[in-house]
Amino acid sequence: MSYSEKTIAIFEDYKIRRHYDEKNEVWYFSVIDILHVLLQNDNYQTSRKYWNKLKERLKKEGSQSVTDCHQLKLPASDGKKYKTDAASPQTLLRLIQSVPSPKAEPIKLWLAKVGYERMQDMADPAKSLNRAREYWQQHGRSEKWIQQRMTGQETRNKLTDYWKEHDIKDEEEYAIITNIIHREWTGVSVKQHKGMKSLKSQNLRDHMSEAELIFTALAELSTRQIAESNQAIGFNENKTAGKKGGAIAKKARLDLESKTGKSVVTGKNFLPPKKQVKQIKNRKKSAR
Repeated sequence: MSYSEKTIAIFEDYKIRRHYDEKNEVWYFSVIDILHVLLQNDNYQTSRKYWNKLKERLKKEGSQSVTDCHQLKLPASDGKKYKTDAASPQTLLRLIQSVPSPKAEPIKLWLAKVGYERMQDMADPAKSLNRAREYWQQHGRSEKWIQQRMTGQETRNKLTDYWKEHDIKDEEEYAIITNIIHREWTGVSVKQHKGMKSLKSQNLRDHMSEAELIFTALAELSTRQIAESNQAIGFNENKTAGKKGGAIAKKARLDLESKTGKSVVTGKNFLPPKKQVKQIKNRKKSAR
């Protein structure tokens, strides 16, 4: 899924869509994404069907939980926004009680921390960076990889800040231009690259090699500098800058590959062994 970092949260290897209500200082999370974690399956359709049945049962029982859910427009895998049931941590904690799952307690603790961590981040953004570093350390990333991941994120943030200030407002436009940059330098789309790495809901950048991170950063840095030089405004002009920026990274990639004989873009990932085997089997089944 091609979401901006501000619209997602990560629980283990699962990506959970969210929206922050600035006025009330409350996070709202996609109910289906939370159920996806609890059900431990790779099929979002199963999670949707489960939620529809659970809603019916809770309504018959007179539960307030369903009433407290909000219909919010959240980005989907195709980059477009659709109305989705979303709920605050407080409401989700009640809903989770209705779902038997070994992940119930871990995700309850995770949700309980969210509000507190948001206030911490507003007071001291460094705390958010420290948590990200700790997360990657816990998942076995080297310090060199972590530094490159964080540098790449800073480069990405500067690019999206430019877009925001130059008439790129819609999440769909963010996703399209990001995909253009990615396809230009890698030769594959974001979706295809995730497929190569057997990823589902995981963040592609969290499973890139050090070289992939470096070339992604080069493509996005080049895009921003070209956009700034040309004073690109709006979708079409920034799309053109993205294609040119990606081409610069592509040229560098091809040059490196010709010298080393090794492909920069690979199917390698950081998935736990069991999860890798399961996702590869699922991919083979879907290909039949």
